[in-house]
Amino acid sequence: MTHPVTDVYEEIIGADEAVRDREARNGLRHMVSLSMTKVADGLIDPKLVLSWLAGALGAPAALTGLLVPIREAGALLPQIVFAGWVQSLQHRKWAWVIGSAGQGIAALAIVFIALTMEGFAAGLALCAALAVLAVARAACSVSYKDILGKTVGKTRRGAVTGVAGSVAAVAVIVFAGLLMSGLLRDVMPVVVAITFAAALWGAASVVFSWLEETASEDTEDTSVDFTPLKEDRQFRLFIAVRGLLTVTALAPPYFVLLGGGQSALQGLGALLLASAAAAFAGSYVWGRFSDKSSRKVLFLSGMLAAGFAKLAVLAEMSGWAGTAWVIPVILFFFMLSYQGVRSARSVYLVDMSPEDARSSYAALANTAIGVLLLITGAFGGLLALAGPVASLTGFAMLSLAGGLLALRLDEVENG
Repeated sequence: MTHPVTDVYEEIIGADEAVRDREARNGLRHMVSLSMTKVADGLIDPKLVLSWLAGALGAPAALTGLLVPIREAGALLPQIVFAGWVQSLQHRKWAWVIGSAGQGIAALAIVFIALTMEGFAAGLALCAALAVLAVARAACSVSYKDILGKTVGKTRRGAVTGVAGSVAAVAVIVFAGLLMSGLLRDVMPVVVAITFAAALWGAASVVFSWLEETASEDTEDTSVDFTPLKEDRQFRLFIAVRGLLTVTALAPPYFVLLGGGQSALQGLGALLLASAAAAFAGSYVWGRFSDKSSRKVLFLSGMLAAGFAKLAVLAEMSGWAGTAWVIPVILFFFMLSYQGVRSARSVYLVDMSPEDARSSYAALANTAIGVLLLITGAFGGLLALAGPVASLTGFAMLSLAGGLLALRLDEVENG
């Protein structure tokens, strides 16, 4: 007889074959800890929550505008530095535990700033606290794929992360609804939400510390190996695909600009709601599909993102964008495509990477994507000088190119 925990795990992931009790325990711990961190991410989202908080505290617009770049680039660029440290650990879970706890501490610092500071000082302090949070997140990101590969079977990894995304999306949908309702009009409710996010990161670090991770072999060389970039053609191709598809993360704010008739807070609330609803609807499905063929998910997601970006452009040009429901509906489907990219890129990288080099592969890929993210962001910003239609048109072309290029990737799930 199998253990009840194993039965629950197999039912959740829809396992086609029996799994070990140890993997079942680890899989459920992954789901719980990831769900908590994803909820925390939603509660402290720089695109909405921190930007609104900075404005409420009277921070200059110039500092507020730095929040999203600090969060995105700060979570990716340091990974090349952390990779060697992670490789030196026999149990890589401790890197993730420290990173999650660090994000919780940074969130508490943001709470302190909100309660005690205002104006330029508050904006500067928020940027500094968010930079710490982003660096802590980098430690989680560079170690997670290796940990996932060691503790969850090859054809079940997408389902595990997908479940976490769907569960967390429910809480973020509720929060987005409160934002759009206008109930969160002063600082205190937002402070409470960020405090809760800090508690979730702390609790996630505790749950993750219970993972039953097999010790990795000792290694004296903790430097990052750049060989994959030189010798692994598929790895370079994967970076190119993922780089082109970064536009799925950059495009949503331009959708909101097409609405025209909404206030900034309502527009960003609609963005958060669309993202959360898409995560709830798509995370698990995309995760299961990625376990079958993450390459095909990258292709489909790129095609869908290009199609819905172009549909938004056509809606604007035809005058339909002013209708209340049009842009939010298109945005929902675009964000559904983004969820596909998120799921597939993670599963593909884990499955393609050699077992003893996952940390290096993850660090090299994420650092490269951090640079490409800045480049594509600048590209979108230049196009935005001509309006959001120009930006979305450019993003649609890049997404189309990324999807088509994904067809040249090897199938790795059955290898």
